[in-house]
Amino acid sequence: MNVKVEKTKNNNEVKLEITVEAEKFDNAIKTVFNKNAKYFNIPGFRKGKAPFQIVEKTYGAQIFYEDAFNEIAGEAYEEALKSNEVEAVSRPEIDIVQIEKGKDLIFTAVVSTKPEVTLGKYKGIQIKKIEYNVSDEDIEHELGHMAEKNARLVSVEDRPVESGDITVIDFEGFVDGVAFDGGKAENHELTIGSNTFIPGFEDQIIGMKLEEEKEINVKFPEQYFSANLAGKNAMFKVKLHEIKKKEMPEINDELAKDISEFDTIEELKNSIKEKQEEQNKSRAKYETEDAVIKVVCEEAKVEIPAGMIEMEIDNMAQDIETRLRYQGMNLDQYLKMMNKTMDDFRTENKEQAENSIKTRLVLEAVAKDAAIEVTEEEISSKIKEMAENYGKKEDEVKDNPELIRYVTDGLKTEKTINYLVENAKIK
Repeated sequence: MNVKVEKTKNNNEVKLEITVEAEKFDNAIKTVFNKNAKYFNIPGFRKGKAPFQIVEKTYGAQIFYEDAFNEIAGEAYEEALKSNEVEAVSRPEIDIVQIEKGKDLIFTAVVSTKPEVTLGKYKGIQIKKIEYNVSDEDIEHELGHMAEKNARLVSVEDRPVESGDITVIDFEGFVDGVAFDGGKAENHELTIGSNTFIPGFEDQIIGMKLEEEKEINVKFPEQYFSANLAGKNAMFKVKLHEIKKKEMPEINDELAKDISEFDTIEELKNSIKEKQEEQNKSRAKYETEDAVIKVVCEEAKVEIPAGMIEMEIDNMAQDIETRLRYQGMNLDQYLKMMNKTMDDFRTENKEQAENSIKTRLVLEAVAKDAAIEVTEEEISSKIKEMAENYGKKEDEVKDNPELIRYVTDGLKTEKTINYLVENAKIK
């Protein structure tokens, strides 16, 4: 295989002309034929039994060209990148120059390469000290949450619905006098003030009495997930069956014993304080790191190729798609529910993608400039920790090159961030 590499007129972009030997391309054609032979139906031969020469004569060798190209082009492209030390950061634009049986396969691949970062000041940068203190109000607020989880529900029969009550209702919704899908339920439990229904719906439940029936008029939000209901006026027929309220327990030593391992409320408060102090410490650490990285990135200069940004958005979309699958959805369904298109998604996430790329490139540049390295001991320690967390043997994890690279990159990033924070002036 022969490869020619030349820079294009665009910054951080190269064009590779890749030549694959004729023999290799001809073998790819035969491989493709063997995979697809069963589909050919030639008169005089049983289906799938016609020899290559007969199929070629009947349909022409070009029938195999596209699949043969796909058979070898990917491997040839990756080999060309590796042998010429080209670090591609975008999907290649492929153009076939020559494709014919008995001749060399020639194609070009235009690809964006990792851009150079011009670092600014990254040592001694100044940021304000970030810290969060735990107040008595914070502790009481958490205690209130804990007490609420142990509240007792009691039925209310001597008054109408008030804000905060838990109601049990039947309802059916109509738009222009016609019932719509998903707009009907029986014995539905609704907390008044939770804002889980259409704006205005819960407010109109307030004041209803047991077994009362009422018509409630609302308007669906303009950005409602169901496009056929968005912005439309609706009427709901509602019947109230139950009113319940939470009866809060008294916050005392008895409650502490019921909801925790402590015997007194003071011990529970001290435990809450310790946990919140740890949370605040982690929050301050994260925000300090974020503030330092932001300044270092603002000081640096880098021209990010458009293709690199597009690939980052693709990766973001794939991550969201993976998470949505656990909810029984895909990205297309989610976007439709949000009344958005894929173009909207790409536009909205372009800035975030660009910032993520710049942060990554700048941290890599700092690590290189400051000679930050990860030791074998650090990698082994992390691998051991991961193996224990996932219940695997250490040797199983060590044999995964992709995981080793992931761990190494993660540790280097972590050490680089620590280095930046340690060398910052925090006041």
